Amino acid sequence: MHEGSKKAIIAAFFANLGIAVAKFVGSLITGSAGLLAEAGHSLADTGNQALLLFGSKRGRRKADHVHPFGYGPERYFWAFVVALVLFSMGGVFALYEGIRKLGDPHQIDSVYVAYGILIFAILLEGFSLRTAIVEARRVKPADRSWWWYIRNAKAPELPVVLLEDVGAETGLVFALFGLTMAEITGDPRWDAMGSIAIGVLLVAIAIVLAVEMKGLLIGEAPSDEVQADIEAAINGSQGVLGIIHLRAMHLGPDELLVATKVEYDHGMSVPDLAAAIDRTEVAMRAAAPADMTIYIEPDIRRSPSA
Repeated sequence: MHEGSKKAIIAAFFANLGIAVAKFVGSLITGSAGLLAEAGHSLADTGNQALLLFGSKRGRRKADHVHPFGYGPERYFWAFVVALVLFSMGGVFALYEGIRKLGDPHQIDSVYVAYGILIFAILLEGFSLRTAIVEARRVKPADRSWWWYIRNAKAPELPVVLLEDVGAETGLVFALFGLTMAEITGDPRWDAMGSIAIGVLLVAIAIVLAVEMKGLLIGEAPSDEVQADIEAAINGSQGVLGIIHLRAMHLGPDELLVATKVEYDHGMSVPDLAAAIDRTEVAMRAAAPADMTIYIEPDIRRSPSA
């Protein structure tokens, strides 16, 4: 994990911890379903930041005889767990609380306490979101959209924090709207509907995260640009006649497994071929920023009928 990701996670952890405490106290004082749903959401987010830090630490372990390609995928696994926590502790809890209060509504007490806590939470979440955006801009291509970055980033931490923070800010707006409408109309069911909206939002975000992390967990190819750079490095290496086929897969955000069959000049001796393979490996490593585990098999291109 680069320093920017760590900074964004730590900022989100302390922001969510402070917000969770404030919301729980506020929900006890006011009886607001929206505040209680948001408290559960913030508590889940706090735990999620700890899981991301834990996963990053586990993913940095060196390869051993049990895991010869290293532990990089642990970062994807713990990010997938974050999606499950967000779904259950955040989304499902908010839906349950909203539906329960919709069936048994009661007036909100100390509404100005609730307003104060929500505004405090919006400011803290805004700080966390701003930190995540600043750090993500360091690695996101300037000509690409934020949605593209969420879908294509190989390091899971910043996209997870970004989605969580956007969901948190949007959820706070839902809670504030429900509270305001309940106060204006005198109907506390608006507050319950705010909680239900928060639940639907968090479930949707959790599903997006789960789908993206699943793709990385089961093995995802590098971007088209990285793969094209690797192919160009192979084809430009001395003695190479062409690539027969190439397979590349992320072992972790900054690690690639590359296996390729390459056709070399047929007149090479064995020592010359070994030297040519070494040159190809050097060129491949220079072409892509990730650490690479490389397997090159020299072969001869055969016609389809052969």
